[in-house]
Amino acid sequence: MRFFAIGFGQAGGKILDLFVENEKLRGSNTLKAIAINTARTDLMGLRHIPPKNRILIGQTTVKGHGVGTDNKLGAKIAQEEIDTVLNAIDELGTHEIDAFLIISGLGGGTGSGGSPVLAKYLSEMYSEPVYTIGVLPAPEEGKLYSLNAARSMITLMKYVDSLILVDNGAWRFEGLSLKESYAKINEEIVRRLAVLARAGEPIEEGLVGEMVVDSSEVINTLKGGGISSIGYATLPVGEKKKSGLLSILRKKSTPVVTAEEDRSTRIATLVRKAALGRLTIPCNVGSAERALVLVAGPPEHLDRKGLEKAKLWLEEQISGVEVRAGDYPTRRTKYIAALVVLANVTDIPRVKQLQKLASDAKEEVEIAEKERIEKTIALFEDEDLEPLF
Repeated sequence: MRFFAIGFGQAGGKILDLFVENEKLRGSNTLKAIAINTARTDLMGLRHIPPKNRILIGQTTVKGHGVGTDNKLGAKIAQEEIDTVLNAIDELGTHEIDAFLIISGLGGGTGSGGSPVLAKYLSEMYSEPVYTIGVLPAPEEGKLYSLNAARSMITLMKYVDSLILVDNGAWRFEGLSLKESYAKINEEIVRRLAVLARAGEPIEEGLVGEMVVDSSEVINTLKGGGISSIGYATLPVGEKKKSGLLSILRKKSTPVVTAEEDRSTRIATLVRKAALGRLTIPCNVGSAERALVLVAGPPEHLDRKGLEKAKLWLEEQISGVEVRAGDYPTRRTKYIAALVVLANVTDIPRVKQLQKLASDAKEEVEIAEKERIEKTIALFEDEDLEPLF
């Protein structure tokens, strides 16, 4: 899957920078990437995106200092400078890509406000699908961030083919600071993107996938808009078990399991673990309309029967009937990784919570604004005050 990835804002830029680094380490040169921000220091902090692919917008308005948490200002600046962004995309070229991928935090100002504007123009100007990785703020970040996220989601849903949500609140790591926790979340996002990017890409010489998933199948899974969630699980291939008296005695008392059956069971179990484990946004798996399974790892540890078992199991779990599955054999890892994409999920508690928080926050803002106006008017109605002239 060949992405043209755009990191919009601070969070989006950091995730994209990590994604670019990961692809370089894999020896892949198919990822095209640009980072966009209103804050100069955020762009300067990136290490793997070339300086020529870092775009500073809003210089005349915010002087390179960012928009804070004002996502309306972020949207205004993105609208005013959309030609600059589109020209940068055209310069890198789009003729070999399969999809656009916008990555942004939805709670702040630049990414939250700017990414829907960019999604609108990309969806209107190009035939390739537009996806967004949207990172939701944790509840403790405050009501303003929740309001920003709700506004951004509502707007993005009008223009993207799929909104892949990541919930910071569900991904906090115990014992880590907020900064360390966010860094770990970014790593988890990139792990999932790295596997998704393997779909449809040339397989290493001499390796042939038994069930191939190409980019068109990813596109068909994510089509039609809606919210998606991604599950992921890994299993180290490890060392061969040492034989001994205890293992011999165990073998005598337990049914014999062939190597093929063992591989099959492991793959099916790993896929279930990915689907039922920690999703990017916790949701009811049964509310998903479509699903995609991609398993990557050393070829001798992959198994077609295991994939077919996992596919049948997932078909029983989701509300729809479309489940696509495939494998990606590679010798560049000592792990088996299972990726499960749940598309057009409708039962998402965090989204419902955000909608309520946003509604409550809007009412509070309206009440506070009304009170402020009334108090201001009352000042000028004081009979003891005299005009200056």
